[in-house]
Amino acid sequence: MTTINALIPAKIGHLPPLWQISVRFPAHFTLFPSAVKLLSMNQPVTHQTLSSTTVQTPDLKTSIGKLEMANPVMTASGTCGYADEYADFAPLSKLGAFVTKSISRQPRKGNESYRVVETRAGMLNAIGLANIGLERFVTEKVPRLAAMNIPVIVNVPGWSVEDYVDVASYLDEHLPVVRGIELNVSCPNVKNGLSFGTDPIRLGELVAAVRKRVHRTVLIVKLSPNVSDIALTAKAAIDAGADALSLVNTFTAMAIDIETQKPVLANETGGLSGPAIKPIAVFMVNRVFRQVASRHHIPIIAMGGIQTWQDAAEFILAGASAVAVGTALFVNPAVHVDICDGLSGYMARKGITRLADLVGRCGIPATPN
Repeated sequence: MTTINALIPAKIGHLPPLWQISVRFPAHFTLFPSAVKLLSMNQPVTHQTLSSTTVQTPDLKTSIGKLEMANPVMTASGTCGYADEYADFAPLSKLGAFVTKSISRQPRKGNESYRVVETRAGMLNAIGLANIGLERFVTEKVPRLAAMNIPVIVNVPGWSVEDYVDVASYLDEHLPVVRGIELNVSCPNVKNGLSFGTDPIRLGELVAAVRKRVHRTVLIVKLSPNVSDIALTAKAAIDAGADALSLVNTFTAMAIDIETQKPVLANETGGLSGPAIKPIAVFMVNRVFRQVASRHHIPIIAMGGIQTWQDAAEFILAGASAVAVGTALFVNPAVHVDICDGLSGYMARKGITRLADLVGRCGIPATPN
């Protein structure tokens, strides 16, 4: 067996404790067997690769409700801690926004080891929403977040309506650095973690309760893909007052050790992320955009297997106003820079001056009422 540190490019060096989580990788694997090669081959289309014709520099600015971003790329919650753990490995100022690890009212230890395992085209995680809790977040992490000068979105989990309301309302009322709140109603690797995210009625009640207490920050609802029709839960969230939607969260999945004949993860199941889920995620983003979000003018933050600027472009064409990168950061912590460069070159080549003009442009007509 090998560890994640052995798989990180040498130029990154030793990663901080956040990254040294309990990981099990077969010794003959590399992290995402084709990912490193893919990332090295997919050079962004830059202005230097275009003709000498003068082209207006594309505008990558986007907005999620009243939250304005310099570019559409943000971190996915849970992959970069609370910013200080990630800052040594990538230029945070180049992000459109930073999304923190989940923050609950009380600290959580999370699940037992193993909590992460590589799969052939991605990664399974069952961290269990381990976090330092609201009090330590305020005293230890907020000062660092305030110094970044980019928008900060905090992911908020819960096990009751009161859990969500208490944390979200505190963030909204007392922490100006927090510009957005992402309700995590769809975590597949904690007990009862899907109870809100898979039931449109319960989801609507939860979002409505939080909406009554959240006024300053943008209220984002992170949708679960583990449903029969994601458009139904999207509509429930929007009807209850969500300002934006983020999708998709990870898919419930399992890996089994054939020698021990037991699940590899201590939690038995976990959330599948990475390139394996990307085509399904693109479909779900487009479905929500066409059936619900576009007619209500609700922006979508897309995630699910994004590794390159081409992946990001697919999601934007499908209807996303922004994208979040998670698993790919384990391969290239600065992938957001490559994505922005590539998108800029692509837009210039296509004669598109504003990112907003690319959103939902894939040519599929909106579904009628």
